[in-house]
Amino acid sequence: MKNLKVSDIEKMSFEEAFDELNKIIDFIENTDVSLDDSISVYEMGMQLKKHCEKKLKDAEIKIKKVVDNKIEQIQ
Repeated sequence: MKNLKVSDIEKMSFEEAFDELNKIIDFIENTDVSLDDSISVYEMGMQLKKHCEKKLKDAEIKIKKVVDNKIEQIQ
């Protein structure tokens, strides 16, 4: 499992971040890990989750703009 920095995560696409998040889930579920390592991995997972949520929100805003623009063109 690679140790990602926040700056690395911010550069990821949604798909890359989601894939890393799934790797973390698998790692936690299938590995006997110390409490300190669990906390570190959990923090990385939370950063990935936050990044994925932002990407989804940005996509939602773009889609809403397109839909609103189409509605304006129809009227």
